[in-house]
Amino acid sequence: MGTVLVIDDEFGIADLIDALLTDEGHRVLMAANGKQALDLLAKEPPDLIFLDYMMPVMDGSTLLRLMAQDAAWSGIAVVLMSSMPESTVAERCSGYRVFLRKPFKIAQIMDLANRFIEVPSDLMPG
Repeated sequence: MGTVLVIDDEFGIADLIDALLTDEGHRVLMAANGKQALDLLAKEPPDLIFLDYMMPVMDGSTLLRLMAQDAAWSGIAVVLMSSMPESTVAERCSGYRVFLRKPFKIAQIMDLANRFIEVPSDLMPG
């Protein structure tokens, strides 16, 4: 399946996303802030990122700006997550593909993973 990077300082949310995606066969990498995420991105760019907007050390907005400056990272699909309304977040950052408002429904995580991660044709049913 795919590799997903989950970047969130709320461990309950990060662990939930990890469990959901791991159960579906995805490989999940985890970071508690943007600085940790940069280290992981440098080693292995993922297929999809779930990124929290507000975090200590380096927030989601700063990480998105840094990702946009690197050709190896600028094409990675990013789902930006926040409990704040998207209109408020969008004033301060850009570069994400989808905004996901917290609290979210489990089905939304699965739908987004299916939308942005290509399944190899040999694993497709039929």
